[in-house]
Amino acid sequence: MVDQTSQRGLNRKLRSTRNEPTRALVVAVDLQDPKAPLPPQLDEFVALARAAGAEIVGIVAQRRAQVDPATLVGTGKAREIAETAAELGANALFIFNGLRPRQRTNLEKLVPLAIVDRTMLILDVFARHARSREGKLQVELAQLRYRQANLIGIGTALSRLGGGIGTRGPGETKLEVDRRQIQRRISTLRRALEEVRTQRANRRAAHAAEPLVALVGYTNAGKSSLLNRLASAAEAFVADQPFATLDPLVRRVWIGPSTSLRYARDDNFTVRVADTVGFITDLPEELIAAFRATLEELQSAALLVHVIDASNPDWERQASSVDAILRELGLDERPIVRVFNKVDRGAHSLQPDALEISARTGAGIDRLREAIAGRLLMTTSV
Repeated sequence: MVDQTSQRGLNRKLRSTRNEPTRALVVAVDLQDPKAPLPPQLDEFVALARAAGAEIVGIVAQRRAQVDPATLVGTGKAREIAETAAELGANALFIFNGLRPRQRTNLEKLVPLAIVDRTMLILDVFARHARSREGKLQVELAQLRYRQANLIGIGTALSRLGGGIGTRGPGETKLEVDRRQIQRRISTLRRALEEVRTQRANRRAAHAAEPLVALVGYTNAGKSSLLNRLASAAEAFVADQPFATLDPLVRRVWIGPSTSLRYARDDNFTVRVADTVGFITDLPEELIAAFRATLEELQSAALLVHVIDASNPDWERQASSVDAILRELGLDERPIVRVFNKVDRGAHSLQPDALEISARTGAGIDRLREAIAGRLLMTTSV
């Protein structure tokens, strides 16, 4: 329990840091895994940090055979990082690697700055982009589950985290809560999301006459742009940054003339297309659990369209990450069409039979419509 004098001091710290711009020093441990090279993933991490509104003042990358179990980087390196942060005027430390509670505690003793790890950063970007009540509930639930598991924001750590990146919440989340209060709030959020789940199930039942096609893919692969192109509308929010889309959007899309499918009406074949939240390598478990209601759109989809950013030289790792998450969700046996987007920006070593499109220019969209119709014909009784 914090006494009143300490609480007043704590409140002053919160007010003094709340409006300061976040100047972040990025720290990464390179484990030199040939299957997961650090540079593209570190670039992705920096993009996440900028999407959260941080200014990156420097990057410290350390090569190690394994992370230090006590401080992640080792005591000597941690002291060097503290000096570098002071020289660069950093007020936050963004850690690329996952942090155990013990490592966080020990690192905070050596580097007295707000420490934000990858999961916290992703949650913060989600909090920024949540627009609907459902999205805000899901983000808050994910944040609470993560804080509960890691005891973030409890006691003295609160003053260092004061209102910056990693602590932003779209709902009623507060840092200074005990375990019982957190659990009560989690229970409330779960009940609210269960209502969302029921409402979604009812809506899906009402539209069962048309098949659902779900767009899946790595974050920033262009799924929202593709939905806008397919639906001949500009309703889906589009931005060139990670996790620009958080809330699912479903639109009716004309695929083509067809009398072969039981879904066809008046010789016009239409489907419902859902734009879903983007995936990322090692998607935090808290997000998968919290976004169950949203991901259920995938469970009811007759077809998945895996959108891949062909212009990204790291597309193979990104595509493999999406495939791994689909397996985790039990969707790896679902009919799927792989489509390579952004070919107008240049393509990197695509497969010979790759379905290439550009949501921006419209190139290849007719071929995609045909591919969707063809796969549905193969998987649907006529």
